[in-house]
Amino acid sequence: MIAAERKPADPASPRTDEGTSTVVGTNGVSLHVVSLGPEDGPPVVCLHGFPEFWYGWSPVARRLADAGYRVHLPDQRGYNDSEKPRGVAAYRLPTLAADIEGLIDAMGEDTAHVVGHDWGAAVAWWLALSRPERVETLAAVNVPHPTVMTRTLRRSWEQRLRSWYMGFFQLPRLPERVVRAGNWRLFERTMRESSRPGAFDAADFERYRAAWGKPGAATAMVNWYRAAARYPIPERTDPVEPPTLVLWGTGDDFLRTEMARESVAYCRDGRAILVDDATHWIHHERPDRVADDLRDGFEQGRTP
Repeated sequence: MIAAERKPADPASPRTDEGTSTVVGTNGVSLHVVSLGPEDGPPVVCLHGFPEFWYGWSPVARRLADAGYRVHLPDQRGYNDSEKPRGVAAYRLPTLAADIEGLIDAMGEDTAHVVGHDWGAAVAWWLALSRPERVETLAAVNVPHPTVMTRTLRRSWEQRLRSWYMGFFQLPRLPERVVRAGNWRLFERTMRESSRPGAFDAADFERYRAAWGKPGAATAMVNWYRAAARYPIPERTDPVEPPTLVLWGTGDDFLRTEMARESVAYCRDGRAILVDDATHWIHHERPDRVADDLRDGFEQGRTP
């Protein structure tokens, strides 16, 4: 069920022109969701990654809403104003995907266009694999098919070095202390240094710090990585059934571009778009381009 609208109370809450906040009960947790666009528009769910929150998709979401789509931006479990269950097991990938299936139910929809970036893309991939009938189209931004990621980590020392932080996050308590230090200096510096100039400004980081500082958020965000190591998912080689777009900024410091092309081979109807003047943060750097490519993917999706 969906609770009454909440009023903005802090920098991490949406402003009037950014959408309407609701709290959605799904899969045993409460998720904060920002929605915008015409209520009768085709539904789109945009899933943020680490260490973002609903706000990360805001520039693209506004463009999709203006084009007539009903866009839903959840804070995924553990983030910002969504519920933060205790324990690592609460952040297993199948559980995270079930949250989004429940969100689609709460919207009163059978299917939705599902878009994800970073960890949000991992959730979107798993939802499309496990519950393809709920995904109208899939768009994965700068994260590959989960089996491609697993196999690349197994065979590529370069990718292991790029993913060093995944090992660091397995340590107890220390990662939370490190990321909080200096008013979240590590998160801010990493996002600035791995993106194109101007992708983020001081006002953006005021909002991010407000979200990161919510009680329990630091541990919950890191628990996504801990759960990935403790509860590995099985490799899936069956084809992804929904029409799939893999959108990739080739300047990604964290993930090899080759994985974008390899992911398409696991899709029944997939294509990759590589954008050379963008990084891991393509949705901030090129929101017009991302919105246009997403709309093309939606329109080329399933036909009745």
